[in-house]
Amino acid sequence: MGAGHAAVAVPHVFKVEVALDVVHGQLEHLRANGSENWYNDDARIHSSSMGSIHAFILGVVQGITEFLPISSSGHLLAFHDFLKFDLANSLSFDASLHLGTLLALVVYFWKDVVGLVKDFFRSLRHWDVHNDTGQRNAWTILVGAIPAAAVGFFADSWVEEHVRNLWVVVCTLAFGALVFFMVEAWVRRQQLRPDVTFATAWVVGFAQVIALIPGISRSGATIVAGLYRKLDRAAAARFAFLVSLPVVAGAGLFKATELFQAQPSQAELWQIGIGIAASTVVGYVVIRFLLRYLQGHSLAVFAWYRLAAGGALAIYLVIR
Repeated sequence: MGAGHAAVAVPHVFKVEVALDVVHGQLEHLRANGSENWYNDDARIHSSSMGSIHAFILGVVQGITEFLPISSSGHLLAFHDFLKFDLANSLSFDASLHLGTLLALVVYFWKDVVGLVKDFFRSLRHWDVHNDTGQRNAWTILVGAIPAAAVGFFADSWVEEHVRNLWVVVCTLAFGALVFFMVEAWVRRQQLRPDVTFATAWVVGFAQVIALIPGISRSGATIVAGLYRKLDRAAAARFAFLVSLPVVAGAGLFKATELFQAQPSQAELWQIGIGIAASTVVGYVVIRFLLRYLQGHSLAVFAWYRLAAGGALAIYLVIR
């Protein structure tokens, strides 16, 4: 019986070997005729999966750093370099992530946004910004948005070409930290107030212009500007978030348009969606946290973080 089974097994082994030879020959034929993409399916799937993970990471980074005063543009630029994650237009991808943080702002401040829109249109029917607090709030936000909107529209390409690099981020992170320490020391000797004037709106608006430089931080620059104008921390943070709405909306929509004009692939569209969703959820949580945190704390912890992050980034740039 043992010999009989052995004799039967040999033909089966021979058939398997022949089948393997046929498959191997077909694979070689496909490769010789330019069909090597057949071999790359696993690689493409792996690349798409890694791209989605990277997009999620960048969305989380955007949600955290857009509202904490530590610079979203600087962190996104650094993480692009760390992760080697690249789309056809990484700057437009980063800007499209602002749509997520814009959505977080709108959801969190929904009642305020609706009220501001109503107050704005009421001012067009009956102008009374001096006596109507709602009208004044609406117009201070518009005034604060004008400088960054204008400069960003005309100087966007110059900023991208000349200051969008990691060594600039190292310097601006450190510079911002020093400004935080100086303003906090000055504020402790001042009598702070919650009311935003038009003069304060202009100062905050020009601070948003400076924040176009990667590493400065829009929220950091505008909160510091509000403190300099003797706003209390809660009022400075709230106004900083609201005044960013028009600028973030305009920049995000403009860059998203550029990105879609580049005709991204289905995989890239999926990655963009993941990034926007992540930045929305995380951004909402961070807004809630920071507004509560600043009611009883200074910016010192963020200043120390900026120094540490700038130092770590400098070391990375030297040894990479």
